[in-house]
Amino acid sequence: MTSRPGPTQGRQPRRIRFNAFAINGVGHQIPGLWRHPDDRSRDYTSLAHWTDLAQTLERGLFDGIFIADALGPYDVYGGNADAALRTAAKIPMNDPMMVVSAMAAVTENLGFGITASTSAEHPYTFARRMSTLDHLTDGRVGWNVVTGYLKSAAQNLGESDQLSHDERYDRADEYLEVLYKLWEASWDDDAVVLDAASDTFADPSKVHPIDHEGKYFTVPGIHLSEPSPQRTPVIYQAGASERGIRFATEHAEAIFVASPTLEQTRDQVQRIRAGLEAAGRGRDAARVYALLTIVVDRTEEAAIEKYRDVFSYASETGNLVLNSGWSGIDLSGQDLDAPMDPVATDAIQTTVASLSGASDAGGRWTLRDSARFNATGGPVVVGSGETVADALERFVADTDVDGFNLAYALNPGTWEDVIEHLVPVLQDRGLYPLSPEPGTLRARMFGRGDRLPDSHRGATYRRR
Repeated sequence: MTSRPGPTQGRQPRRIRFNAFAINGVGHQIPGLWRHPDDRSRDYTSLAHWTDLAQTLERGLFDGIFIADALGPYDVYGGNADAALRTAAKIPMNDPMMVVSAMAAVTENLGFGITASTSAEHPYTFARRMSTLDHLTDGRVGWNVVTGYLKSAAQNLGESDQLSHDERYDRADEYLEVLYKLWEASWDDDAVVLDAASDTFADPSKVHPIDHEGKYFTVPGIHLSEPSPQRTPVIYQAGASERGIRFATEHAEAIFVASPTLEQTRDQVQRIRAGLEAAGRGRDAARVYALLTIVVDRTEEAAIEKYRDVFSYASETGNLVLNSGWSGIDLSGQDLDAPMDPVATDAIQTTVASLSGASDAGGRWTLRDSARFNATGGPVVVGSGETVADALERFVADTDVDGFNLAYALNPGTWEDVIEHLVPVLQDRGLYPLSPEPGTLRARMFGRGDRLPDSHRGATYRRR
């Protein structure tokens, strides 16, 4: 699916923000593209791969790099992980957190969004890990909160299955409550006194146990880390169901949307903005990023040829593997040339809606369409820098997103092309920064300081 709408007229220019969307693995949104001779994602085990990428993105003035994750193999398709292994569909995949310190060491401003599941680790140990990274990055860390959806992940962690869809969010609410208490309330701002004469590093009277007792967690003690630059990392989330949006609008400061059409994106953003207002935070309290893939080159013809070349490597089976895992529906026995009827599952409900939804051209997508275009992968925009800039302006105006989570077709070539051919056009139009913006990730995103704003739910746990 390609999009080439013209620029908007008579509207105030709005800054466009970019994140790079990656995983610590071979392929990502579109399996099979690792086979392209220009793709370097198979170098994911090399630290130089990540440090070089970080420096490239910093040069392109990206807000940050967002690293996805999953803790189980995609084994819904065919009832096992064989197809996932053959097509490198989200496997192999390494820990996203381990590469951040190295990337931070070679950059000054790039932010880092790390995906971690509330079902995979106790909040007490996770709080320390994130505080550690917030210190080491000078406050450039964000956390993408996921609740888990793969049965295989639950089983490998000793459970028979994931909790039901809505209960996963109920548990995540309490998980966040524990974290807010540890990050925001355990240590006073002036707890660290560094008084060598009295042999006092920290004043014990200013470090407090959180005494949390809840349905899912009991955490009586103090946080192990002294306050980091942001205390609470920037909270990312991508909930799209009714319960997911309620969770996102209560907690998230950056919200990702992934819909195959502008109409579906517009509807999702409207629900998010309304939810932010209902939560008492204000409709612009969170930045909304839409998933997008861009194929850009010097000319229209060169971009179209690149698109045809790169996507000829896409794996139909690999994409069906991903859609099976995301939706919880085994697509291996389905008629690929028929649309899928809506069905309720406990996996990612937005994926099911996308698979059974309408296409931009009218009518309903078949499962073969979803395998070719990857129904949760968002639109693909193809063209010269001017054409793509026109499309992004129209996308922002029509959907009210703040920016884009840029998936790659080729790693790192897709982002290098964006920086070379698109960013200068956006800068000329006043839609993109001209120079680096220093500070913590939260300060750069909102311009209102390093800490959670008072209107955020997490701020209510601070000691007054």
